[in-house]
Amino acid sequence: MARLRRHWHHRARHALSHSLRLRLMALFLVLALAMAATFIFGMQKALSVGWRDAARPLVSDYVDRLVADIGSPPSVERAQALTRRLPISVQIAGPTVNWRSGPQTEAWQHIHAYDDAQDPSQPRLLVRTTADGHRIELGVSVAAWENQPRRVGWFTLAGILALTALAYAHVRHLLRPLDDIRAGAQRFGRGDFAEPIPLRHRDELGQLASDVNAMARSIHQMLDAKRALLLAISHELRSPLTRARLNTELLPETPPDVAARREALLRDLGEMRDLVTDLLESERLDQGHAALQLELVDLPTLAREVVDALAQTHGGAAPKVVLDLEADWPALQLDRARMRLLLRNLLDNALRHSADAAQPPLLRLRHRAPGVRITVRDHGPGVAPSVLPHLSEPFYRPDSARGRAEGGVGLGLHLCKLVAQAHGGSLEIANAQPGLAVTVTLPAQP
Repeated sequence: MARLRRHWHHRARHALSHSLRLRLMALFLVLALAMAATFIFGMQKALSVGWRDAARPLVSDYVDRLVADIGSPPSVERAQALTRRLPISVQIAGPTVNWRSGPQTEAWQHIHAYDDAQDPSQPRLLVRTTADGHRIELGVSVAAWENQPRRVGWFTLAGILALTALAYAHVRHLLRPLDDIRAGAQRFGRGDFAEPIPLRHRDELGQLASDVNAMARSIHQMLDAKRALLLAISHELRSPLTRARLNTELLPETPPDVAARREALLRDLGEMRDLVTDLLESERLDQGHAALQLELVDLPTLAREVVDALAQTHGGAAPKVVLDLEADWPALQLDRARMRLLLRNLLDNALRHSADAAQPPLLRLRHRAPGVRITVRDHGPGVAPSVLPHLSEPFYRPDSARGRAEGGVGLGLHLCKLVAQAHGGSLEIANAQPGLAVTVTLPAQP
């Protein structure tokens, strides 16, 4: 029980610290209770002081009339008639008559305690002494009124709670634009600028929503301009690169020094061609303009082809990659060219960071629930945990001082992520200790 209570307190504190609405509702409730308590206390003081002093002469005169009706010497029959007619109690004490109208209850004693607490120099309000020496003490019966304060209290509490609920509903309505702003900010963060934040009110929150919409439009325009510039540059570069590569291939292969420079130039031109191709492919996939060319693909066979093709970029020798492929793979509906691009980039990234590693990179393919899993792991130094969420961002490199020959330009993993998402899958990056493990999950196919 104590554990549940601590858990409830922890959840309540967490909810209050993370919810503006709950804090406002608690504030309204506290303010309502404080205002009600202050009002009741003030009214009690005003009535108990001002009205008591004002009503004392009237009550005193009325008590004198009642005592006169009882008579001197006091008549028990007249006293009984008064108690039946009025909600009062009568107590007579004296030399010849000693009589009480009823038992001295706590309510009766409380009424007399009020009279006992008065200034001793003042005559007692409810007590009189007759000429023959009898002492007549009156009391007010509160039996008919004793439950009234409770009902008033419950009604007051219900009213406070109802007003608090109405205030909360109104504040909920006033703060609804914050939900719209949060949802809009999340859409803009995902790159969805089609739907602006609705403007519900012409107040400060409406102005904030309008400012956020203006900022989103500016960001969208800048992103469109960037994409247009990249596409224009990439398209314009392809033709001169093709001509430069063609002219380089026409150079003589002898003498040896010319041949070496020719091969180096061809490699650089090939890297520039791949960069332009990756830029164009990245923009197509990122904008959803590239339709997948689905066909039946044997993924293990495609993986072996990619490993063999990487030999041309590693001195003509096939790179050492450990393949862990399940048997009995079914043919899958995939885009062959883009899956080849995904495998090539993953393996190229792993090989680049496994130059001094004790073990070669590992390519593992699994076909089981929840779908197809492609894992490429290297045994290099890995990266800091704070860097992991940024590795699939375009043009991001963990070490900005690295040269392009070592770290590339930061498009490889971003392209892999886009290819996985285009197939309805996802890409996850994690430290494997040692090394880095990149896992691509594709949805299961019937």
